[in-house]
Amino acid sequence: MPGQALACGLATVDVVQVVEAVPEPDEKVLARASTVAAGGPACVAAMACAALGVPTRFVGAVGSGPLSAVVLADLAAHGVAVTDVAPPGLRPPVASVLVTEATGERAVVSQGAAGVTGYDPVSDARAGLLLDGVGAVLVDGHHLPIALEVARAATARHIPVLLDGGSWKPGLEELLALVDVAVTSAAFALPGGGGLEGLLAAGPGWVAASDGAGPVRWCAADGGRGQVEVPSVEVVDTLGAGDVLHGALLAQVARDGTGDLPGALAAAVSVASGSVTHPGPLGWAEAR
Repeated sequence: MPGQALACGLATVDVVQVVEAVPEPDEKVLARASTVAAGGPACVAAMACAALGVPTRFVGAVGSGPLSAVVLADLAAHGVAVTDVAPPGLRPPVASVLVTEATGERAVVSQGAAGVTGYDPVSDARAGLLLDGVGAVLVDGHHLPIALEVARAATARHIPVLLDGGSWKPGLEELLALVDVAVTSAAFALPGGGGLEGLLAAGPGWVAASDGAGPVRWCAADGGRGQVEVPSVEVVDTLGAGDVLHGALLAQVARDGTGDLPGALAAAVSVASGSVTHPGPLGWAEAR
């Protein structure tokens, strides 16, 4: 029966350095703390969803080798089942992350999924196995050919498809036509503009946009409009807060469906707000 979740998209290895200030050109600074962990929008969302008690599967390009082992170990530690669609020889990209100690703000450099081809395809039969018992699917727009295969299979089975819209990516218009719920960042913009109304016109029936500590605005194809206030908290680290928001929303929809999306969004915002009071994207889960 439904109640499980599937997240499809990018996995990275995040090398995180906490610094007093981001260095200027040619400047060297001493890190206050350093970590190496699995990252990427869908990967972190999958771990967050699992941390909230929802059995979760991750579909992405993980590959083999020492970097892949970091990703697989973190996903396993959070109880996330993995389906690897990586082409031969792939290694997950490394993301360099600087977190400013005083504010929790982060700066990220990453190659993402650029240039990856030759995926192990997700046939309809394979998708059927992956989606068995799944109540909601999240895609982040990375590894687009795989995201499209998973989204088409979910749509055919009447499983809600959620989009983490961090930024616009070429070809995303095809994926948007398969999406039921899209939650974007403030940095997301359609090529032709149009804001949330333009995003609705692209296919989803319900859309929202986060804006850091500002309210999360939402609107629906039936004319509904509203916003969710973000609680005021003491920020330690903003890294992965958006990914946690999507993982928490995925958990809500997988368990309860799409009948109360404003309520599901409010619950997800609460989890994401709590996440920034701990170091790392999943420090809040480890502290539970």
